[in-house]
Amino acid sequence: MKVRIKWVEQAAFLGETESSHALLMDGPTDGGGRNLGPRPMETVLMGTGGCTAYDVVHILKRGRQSITDCVVEIDAERAPDDPKVFTRIHFHFVVSGRGLNAKHVERAISLSAEKYCSASIMLGKTAAITHDFEIVETASP
Repeated sequence: MKVRIKWVEQAAFLGETESSHALLMDGPTDGGGRNLGPRPMETVLMGTGGCTAYDVVHILKRGRQSITDCVVEIDAERAPDDPKVFTRIHFHFVVSGRGLNAKHVERAISLSAEKYCSASIMLGKTAAITHDFEIVETASP
C-alpha cells in the first residue's frame, strides 16, 4: 500500500492514495492552518472507524443478519505530551436491522477488535480500547 502526502500551503496537506482518492488535511487556525479539512489524527480515528465498521457489517451479512445500518461513534483521548498518542479510545456501535441477534453483533465487534481490524489492533498498542453497542430495530419493508 502506498500513499503520497503533498504540502499544499501553511498547515494544509493533500493525501493521495494508491487507489486514486484524495483527502485534504489541515491544521487549526491557531496552528497556522485555515481549518479546511480534518486534522491528521482525526483521519486516523476515521480510518479506524471505517475499518472496524467494514468488518462488523461484513461479518453480520455473512452471518445472514438483516442489517440495514451501522454507525460507529468514537470518543478518544490523547496523551498531553508529545508524541500525543491515543491513550483511550471508545467505540460505540449503533447497529440497525430487523431481528438482529445481540450475540451475533457482539461477536462481530469482538472479531473485528481481536482479529480483523488492523487499525484498531495497531492503536491498541498505546491506547486502552473499549467497545459497546446498541441495536435499533427497523421496520419491516
